[in-house]
Amino acid sequence: MLDLSRIEELRHADVPPARHLIDGSFVPASDGGEMEVISPLDGTRLTVMARGTVADAEAAVAAARRAFDDGRWADMAPAARKAVLLKWAALIEDNALDLAVLGVRDNGTEIGMALKAEPLSAAQTIRYYAEAIDKLYGEIAPTAPGALGLVHREPAGVVGAIVPWNFPLMIGAWKLGPALAAGCSVVLKPAETASLTLLRIAELAMEAGLPAGVLNVVTGEGAVVGASIAESMDVDVLVFTGSGATGRRLLEASARSNLKRVYLELGGKSPNIVFADAPDMDEAVKVSANGIFRNAGQVCVAGSRLLVERSIHDAFVARLTEFVQGMKVGDPLDPSTAAGAVNSLRQLEQNLGFVAEARAVGRDIRTGGARILEETGGYFMEPTIVTGVDPSDRLAREEVFGPVLAVIPFDTEDEAVAIANGTDFGLAAAVWTANLSRAHRMIRQIKAGVVHVNTYGGSDLTVPLGGVKQSGNGHDKSLHAFDKYLDLKTAWIKL
Repeated sequence: MLDLSRIEELRHADVPPARHLIDGSFVPASDGGEMEVISPLDGTRLTVMARGTVADAEAAVAAARRAFDDGRWADMAPAARKAVLLKWAALIEDNALDLAVLGVRDNGTEIGMALKAEPLSAAQTIRYYAEAIDKLYGEIAPTAPGALGLVHREPAGVVGAIVPWNFPLMIGAWKLGPALAAGCSVVLKPAETASLTLLRIAELAMEAGLPAGVLNVVTGEGAVVGASIAESMDVDVLVFTGSGATGRRLLEASARSNLKRVYLELGGKSPNIVFADAPDMDEAVKVSANGIFRNAGQVCVAGSRLLVERSIHDAFVARLTEFVQGMKVGDPLDPSTAAGAVNSLRQLEQNLGFVAEARAVGRDIRTGGARILEETGGYFMEPTIVTGVDPSDRLAREEVFGPVLAVIPFDTEDEAVAIANGTDFGLAAAVWTANLSRAHRMIRQIKAGVVHVNTYGGSDLTVPLGGVKQSGNGHDKSLHAFDKYLDLKTAWIKL
């Protein structure tokens, strides 16, 4: 059991300056540069971290290359790699509360969600892939008697992983778990506004016995560190979760360099579709609210478009509004808080800009729409429901990545499908209906990597997460994640 009484002690704990992890050592930036780490809880400086340079990124890649090429990890027996990763997962669990509080102070996620979605999720993910290491077999092809065809699975090499600020440990583990289990070496670039917990679990990885150079972490600006990793001739695979604009630049960098494989998860504008025959309207209200407003809407799969059948639209929106107005927004380190802080002032201003634009074109701000708790110095925003949204509105087409819900009525199943598919994205979706045939039709017709039925979110590691259209390519989670980090090699033997 976690001792939540320690939260207040950890809230005020000093956070030492953060340094890169390169080749097994924590080191400052090569030019001594630093960046301030500003806490979204109160707008004050939490600590400083190394502002990475091109030289730092190149040193990390070189360390990862050496570690891979000499086989210190890739050639280790699968059972031995498994033991290291299992110990790492246990250490993350042992330090879960400290990691969660540090993460909340760094990025603003409410502590109730942070504990489950960050360190505990990361430990579970690393353990899942550790357990799979010695269960991945090669193949024997069905050949004629005079030949033997073997298919080997080999680690792809050096992986560059660039992860976002909303769930750095969870999403970081989605990359690190299968990459390290496969035998790859990794250069990890955290987000500028959420680096601290990833550096800490990297330290725990070293404590667990991960060889030096196998995992390297370089902090700093994406335009410098991330770009250098993306353009490196010694990075074999690049994985990224973040914005579409950055994803395009990473693809261009691959083309300019060594044509490294690039796998992208680029967010979404996910539709949450409620039919009049939804089996439990109270559940649909509660889950729909949490599906957009937890973590202040900063979730890639957030149900940011609510499509409601017209016959129940007004009643459903009224119940949803009442529920949302009862959600506690504020101090993320208070366990009773339902929605925490927006990650940065820049993100907050972007969120408010979407609301101002919706108001300007005559949409109804049913609740919310403003910054709150400004006196704390933190970055907090009311959960916001906007009704009367047209599917062509920018609010219905572009990702806000904040606590802003666009509500759109529909009349028919075909219309719901058309609206749901009417964006450039295709990451997640949900359908609420008691009609099993309709549910299956919607699953088939909606263009999304994940379609929930009578729920929103909650899928575990046994199933993949990936997008279609401009939500990206490749998959995190499940055994399918290994596909990104393993190469297939054929051996054709004449007998």
